[in-house]
Amino acid sequence: MNIIFFDDSNRDHLLPLTFTRPTAKLRCGILCLEEKWLMRISEAKEVSYLTEDYLSTKFPLKEVGDDLFLNPAVCPDSELVDLVLGLGADETLMKEDIVIASRSRKVLEEDQEQDTTVLEYEGELTYISRPYHIFQYNGAELERDFDLLTEGRTSALLSDSNTLIGERIFVEEGASVEAAVLNATTGPIYIGKDAEVMEGSVIRGPFALCEHATLKLAAKIYGPTTIGPHSKVGGEVNNSVLTGYSNKGHDGFLGNSVIGEWCNIGADSNNSNLKNNYEEVKLWDYVEGRFSKTGLQFCGLVMGDHSKCGINTMFNTGTVVGVSANIYGGGFPRNFIPSFSWGGSGGFSEYRFDKAMKTAELVMVRRGIELDQVERDILQVVFDKTTTYRG
Repeated sequence: MNIIFFDDSNRDHLLPLTFTRPTAKLRCGILCLEEKWLMRISEAKEVSYLTEDYLSTKFPLKEVGDDLFLNPAVCPDSELVDLVLGLGADETLMKEDIVIASRSRKVLEEDQEQDTTVLEYEGELTYISRPYHIFQYNGAELERDFDLLTEGRTSALLSDSNTLIGERIFVEEGASVEAAVLNATTGPIYIGKDAEVMEGSVIRGPFALCEHATLKLAAKIYGPTTIGPHSKVGGEVNNSVLTGYSNKGHDGFLGNSVIGEWCNIGADSNNSNLKNNYEEVKLWDYVEGRFSKTGLQFCGLVMGDHSKCGINTMFNTGTVVGVSANIYGGGFPRNFIPSFSWGGSGGFSEYRFDKAMKTAELVMVRRGIELDQVERDILQVVFDKTTTYRG
């Protein structure tokens, strides 16, 4: 079976997270969105992506004629997967105006005659169309991913140095957990392969620490929180998702937030996740070109890939940081920080592309990963696309 994950019309609403990846590569719960589908589909398969042209070198499209187009922004369960796999050659599954899956590419293209039979999905959908949906739905998705990953398996044993409360705790082989408190009465706790929980950490589920990630000494974690692969986290975290390869290694608070890859949060940095007047939080929307209502009282920080902040940085409620921004200094910077910006509350200038790439190269090589030309080309397009925001 040839599976093609497509970015739907809400892809740009998910910026800045989708500046550097297809929707399929976003993480919510334990797994990336594409993994939620692939782990439930046992048939032999090829996987490719229908995404922006500038991303297609890294995430290529392969069509063979007998293709299944899947919307990764829809988080599946087994029932939905069964319906999708049962689609005929001319059939499309939809929920109102959301295309869930189709055997025809034409249905995904505007102004094309749609020679397809539309089937209406009657169930409820978890549909990720805004960045804040990632932490908003993280608890429910973490529960589903936990069941999917652990069904029929036995957890590795934890040492007697730990305090375990509740039963839904699963530890993969190679993980190290010592002198920690794990409370799974409020949701499952998943510790990934070769991950480490250092002494004195207190975890309240739902929680996922993905492979090769580290929870540092005396960290305080409130679920639902996901720490993605190869990330390092300390201090206090509440209802947040770190996609992967990012660090918040020191004290400070991160709440109701989504952090991309290759980010670094400086020591004693904090974000607000609740306005002083308790009003609804607005968040910058790239499509609408303004701050839009979220319907949420709690909403913190959304940060794109390769962005960094210095020590004691203070982020206001509902702040959006683009790709490869460098933020430092006292006071509160503005609530929307464009990609490749350099500065803080006193104002921003453009972060020169060559200097940004030098930093990215140094950061990535520490994890044994090369900043290759494909990645540089993607970041160059993001730099060019976001010039107008920097003034």
